[in-house]
Amino acid sequence: MPKPNTKFELSVDDLEVIETALRTRKKSLSAKLAETKASDPALKEALTDIHELLGRIHNQKEFYRPSKGAYIGG
Repeated sequence: MPKPNTKFELSVDDLEVIETALRTRKKSLSAKLAETKASDPALKEALTDIHELLGRIHNQKEFYRPSKGAYIGG
């Protein structure tokens, strides 16, 4: 039986596309949940899954911070 690929080679642009798609999907599911005014467990589970995936992607990023000089953040 074949083994799943556990190493992916994605560029920063690839991750940006994935994150944008997930955020768009999350927004549409949230709007759908608000429209129905019902507590649909399937929608809530999908929103939770997307939120957690976006969090895992965020936690794997390495943010640039200069080693010398003052850091000016925005």
